[in-house]
Amino acid sequence: MTFFYRHIVLLSVLEAFGGNLTAKKFQKLLFLFVDRQSLEKPLYEFAPYLYGCFSFSANKDMVALEKNGFITIEDCEKQEKIYSLNSAGYLSHLDLFDREILEKTKKRFGSMTQNELIRYIYQNYPFFAVRSKIAEQILNKDDITKLNRYKSTLEKASPMLFTIGYEGISLEKYITILIQNDIRVLVDVRKNAFSMKYGFSKPILSKACDAVGISYIHIPELGIENGERQELKSQEDYDRLFSRYEQTTLKDNWSHLLRLREIVDSGFRVALTCFEHDPRQCHRTRVANALMTLPNINYSYKAI
Repeated sequence: MTFFYRHIVLLSVLEAFGGNLTAKKFQKLLFLFVDRQSLEKPLYEFAPYLYGCFSFSANKDMVALEKNGFITIEDCEKQEKIYSLNSAGYLSHLDLFDREILEKTKKRFGSMTQNELIRYIYQNYPFFAVRSKIAEQILNKDDITKLNRYKSTLEKASPMLFTIGYEGISLEKYITILIQNDIRVLVDVRKNAFSMKYGFSKPILSKACDAVGISYIHIPELGIENGERQELKSQEDYDRLFSRYEQTTLKDNWSHLLRLREIVDSGFRVALTCFEHDPRQCHRTRVANALMTLPNINYSYKAI
């Protein structure tokens, strides 16, 4: 593996807290450390997940660190994983600023149990508790009332159609955007739901969505073959491709467009997804436009 500074941070967090942590506690301590860094581009981003704030990227890096002998990951009771450091000395490789932040993080939170740490984050960062499956075990009645009140601010009553591309953003940021817009169904309109970008191939993306209460549906029939995208150099090239797409693939697969309509008509907030950040350069926009031109549409559309 290529060793980056972010790996030193992971190993240093583990070392600072005794070299042995549950995966849940590690994620929470890493979140508090990264939050205190206050970087414009954080080393790791986090999304609301089953047990609160979770970084898919940090989890992936910890698995890589185990494969390369830096740590050991063991399974124990109650579906808990334990991270153990195989050697020490990483703290000395942190820059002085990060070492000071880590020392303050340890002083403030080092004596907390796992549940106390989770409770602290749920109380002070309620967004990360909105998809938790253990909130009622961790929080008292007053806290649950406050959390439910906070959740209600994220809930939207009306169905709506969205489009979103994952180019340039992490899986954590992507999931966060979906939750912030109260997306209930994610419809993947790629021909092949595979990506070299971590988190956006079908198995991981569908699992991540399912865990936060978002249904994932793949409709490859509405996709475009990768080979047709190879020579796109200008917006005019994209426009010509999408005009052909509207006259061929979209017309030939009209039944799948009607299936999309049924999903939104059922009262769901639905997002169409593909790769490109710029909605003008992705066929998902043409799919959305075609859907919005159907008769008796009573919901709005937004690119996010």
